[in-house]
Amino acid sequence: MDLTRLFTIPLQRTPDKIALEFVDPTADPTPVTYTYRELHRAADRWAASLQALGVTKGDRVAFYMGNRPEFVLAYLAVIRLGGIMVPINLRYRRREIRHILHDATPRLLLTEDRQQAVLDELDPEDRAGLEHVLSVDQAANWLAPEDSTPEPAMVHGDDLALIMYTSGTTGRSKGAMISHNNVLATVTGLLAAWAWQADDVLFLVLPLFHTHGLVVGLHCALAAGATTRLRPRFQLEETVRELSSGPATLFFAVPTIYVRLVAALREMEPRPDFSRMRLFCSGSAPLAAETHQEFTALTGHQILERYGMTETGMNFSNPYAGPRIPGTVGTPLPGVFARIVDDQGNDLPPGQEGELLVRGSNVFDGYWQDPEKTAASFSHDAQGNRWFHTGDLARMDPETGYVTLLGRRHELIISGGFNIYPREIEELLLTYPGVREAAVVGEPHPEWGEVPVAYLVTDGPVDEAALVAWAKRELAGFKVPRRFYYLDALPRNAMGKVQKHLLRSSQSTPTP
Repeated sequence: MDLTRLFTIPLQRTPDKIALEFVDPTADPTPVTYTYRELHRAADRWAASLQALGVTKGDRVAFYMGNRPEFVLAYLAVIRLGGIMVPINLRYRRREIRHILHDATPRLLLTEDRQQAVLDELDPEDRAGLEHVLSVDQAANWLAPEDSTPEPAMVHGDDLALIMYTSGTTGRSKGAMISHNNVLATVTGLLAAWAWQADDVLFLVLPLFHTHGLVVGLHCALAAGATTRLRPRFQLEETVRELSSGPATLFFAVPTIYVRLVAALREMEPRPDFSRMRLFCSGSAPLAAETHQEFTALTGHQILERYGMTETGMNFSNPYAGPRIPGTVGTPLPGVFARIVDDQGNDLPPGQEGELLVRGSNVFDGYWQDPEKTAASFSHDAQGNRWFHTGDLARMDPETGYVTLLGRRHELIISGGFNIYPREIEELLLTYPGVREAAVVGEPHPEWGEVPVAYLVTDGPVDEAALVAWAKRELAGFKVPRRFYYLDALPRNAMGKVQKHLLRSSQSTPTP
């Protein structure tokens, strides 16, 4: 089984049912719809077009575009050819895009007209490996004729479907190699755990370049034969309207979205009626128990919180039918095995804190072209089982068996559902004139959960406006520090390692 075969099951059952509906309220409010028959026919045309451009099995195809039907069609086309899709976060800028292009060496990059200005900032050598950079807005100029079909490609479950880049403590993004089987394990587990039905309607505002929107959302909907109502982004008023008066039954979001929904619902009289909704899910970052409880009080619905990673797909979930405990991520999904261990790798009893390890068909094989990091991320038990070290600290409740996540071993900052690793920002800041030392940590934020802040040692006064403007050209906006503190020296231990836990108590001068 591969993903293409999985997605064609609904095509055989309900070919004339709406598979995808897209509306961009800020541009053209006219819906663009595809039935399952139309979706797969169009995907064949796109696959034939990419094949004519030279894409073959194993080739990487980078995507740098937002939510739109062409993203879905092109993705289905790539995996039909046995190609590997490499999604690029739309917030990424020159430094991040350059690294991905050099590392993944895609044969082709698909983008859209409005992203061209960002790509134009790349140096010619950064784009040297690309045979084609194509805008989907100009697809009429390069698509094959309608009813074109590709030459069949033999695709196996162990073949890669995705290389998804996730930040690392080395400051360089790592490409997680996700196979068809890895995605199938997550999708089939969620279809069962969340009782997906063919008559479900998913209102999807999460970005498709992220595993939450792509795998948890789109993949599950296509596999279930459900309808996806795709939108370019989250818009508060439209979301409330769709969830209260539209056909939607499912909504997946990050905690930041639920914070905004709760704030809006507090002020609404009468309150919107969400009785048609079957399930609200939250993931990609911890959901505050207060938000969970207030959402229930305002809507009558309990949010289902779950836990996954780019490298593993979904690992844990609160139950669909059963108690959903705020602040926890529930229990392992079908086919997922988990352990909590101490620093020596010994299993810890329930109630004790340690690192969470997982294994299962959902877990990736390793990082693209990085055998050292791959080897460091896995260990084997006495029985020879291979366990992935998530880097998350966790505790299992002795009575319920539910797991609570306690934070990252390696200082991960999660802001609005996006992962931020401090060292990447630190290494960039150290290249700025006058900055001698830099340390970045997360600071609590009522809306985003956390935001990065920087502690700097400089040779003299720094033009902060210029520093911020420069950083925004190099990094995604959510990675740019929200606040700067200035120190005479960073606190370090005897081995010279910065002691970040002491930064907040250091004598420092913040920016105004």
